[in-house]
Amino acid sequence: MIARRAEHPDRPVAGHWSGWIDGALGVRRGSSSELDEFSRADKKTLIRVASAARRATEARIRAGRELAATGTDPARGGWLAAENLLWVIWADAYPCEQIPARLPSAPKLPEVLHRLAPDGAWHSTRGLMRFLIAQLFLTAMDLHAYRILLMAATGRAPEEITGLTEDDLEFGPRGVTITFSKARAHVRARQAFSSDLAPAGQLHPPGLRLDAAEIIRALLELSRPLADRMGISPVPLFLRASLPGSAVVAGLLTRSKGLDFAHWLRLQGITVSGPADIRRLRKSTKVEKAIAFGGRISDIADDHSEQTFRSHYAHGTTLRVIAGDVITTAQRRWLDTALAGPTVLDEQATRSLDDPGSASALGLQPADIEALRTGQLNMGVTDCSDPFASPFGRPGQLCPVAPLRCLECRNAFVLPSNLPQLLLFAEHLDQLALRLTPSHFHALWGQSRANLLEVLRSRTDTELRDARRQIAEDGIVLQLPLASRVEFDA
Repeated sequence: MIARRAEHPDRPVAGHWSGWIDGALGVRRGSSSELDEFSRADKKTLIRVASAARRATEARIRAGRELAATGTDPARGGWLAAENLLWVIWADAYPCEQIPARLPSAPKLPEVLHRLAPDGAWHSTRGLMRFLIAQLFLTAMDLHAYRILLMAATGRAPEEITGLTEDDLEFGPRGVTITFSKARAHVRARQAFSSDLAPAGQLHPPGLRLDAAEIIRALLELSRPLADRMGISPVPLFLRASLPGSAVVAGLLTRSKGLDFAHWLRLQGITVSGPADIRRLRKSTKVEKAIAFGGRISDIADDHSEQTFRSHYAHGTTLRVIAGDVITTAQRRWLDTALAGPTVLDEQATRSLDDPGSASALGLQPADIEALRTGQLNMGVTDCSDPFASPFGRPGQLCPVAPLRCLECRNAFVLPSNLPQLLLFAEHLDQLALRLTPSHFHALWGQSRANLLEVLRSRTDTELRDARRQIAEDGIVLQLPLASRVEFDA
């Protein structure tokens, strides 16, 4: 707008604006760096480790809550018993900030409490409190495993998973229906996931089962006590407990430093190729869907637009490899078609057909050789080894394109007796080249003409003169269907 005003002769602008218009841009151009998907090996490792971490988390919290149920009021049972401290936190009998004041300093804690420390001894009562809270409630590091498993089971983006609450869930006898919300796209979508039940009597089903309904039920059961304690409704699935100050605080899974996905990978001893970004797991699922649907974007982009797929997912390494394979396959198909043209036999080769070795090398039977010699397999421009096995038609159907495509067919045999028709066909193609545009002629007749010229170059001048004299003396005409003589550039 400023530039348009400066161009107007009667609307002056301040002097410094001219340099700004001619020089730097007002808004810096944006840029983005797209992430590649996880490799199949990395994804399998993530799911396997997340499943093991989930089992360990549920076993730890189950044991902690059972131990808390055996505790009693520390005023009667003492403040130095682990079960009593767990009972206080679980029952919320005393404010958490009062508990450290009732304990001795860390070095004076009894041995039974020191044995609970991950490194063998407590450095502070605050560290002991965080450990006790983790025995009863989920922590940020616990939730990463559940997020990985649910993303792998549903194929959804990380923000759609971590934003779920119990109001977004509808359980049924066969699974769960989830309402996903994508805030940045202002989209809400419902999707059903069926439970993968193990057969009756099978105690240990083979392989990992990514059952979204079962994972969500377990996560909801773990999160509900903390939500009830904090008065949070509806219950968020990804609710964690922490002790930032002197009181237990409930929060959602965040990307804060020390609590993010990269830190979880380091704690689990996992090394992945490329950046440690959870969004790559979503892209791995999209790539797998692209492979399963054979690259149909309308089916792959079922939870976003096709333009989003092209912009954010189609660049992935796996999809580029698939695209390269498709292109290579198409090129190989056309190359094979171009190379697998007719078999050209001269006079000497024709006489050698009586030799069983020569006939078998050409894939011919004695009956085929006799039919070739007597003209029973003559299709007009060339002879054919089997008119009912045409690559241009259905099996058992008489070739629908003979003789127009005989010079592109692997079943065709060019014999010396075909030379007059080949010369006439060459003249016919020369006339077509004058009537059609170059691109149209090349698309329809380019390969046939290239093969025909190669056949004619293999003939001697004497053979060509004899063939032209035969055309003139016998009045030979080109044997083509009537429809081929009324071709237009359209």
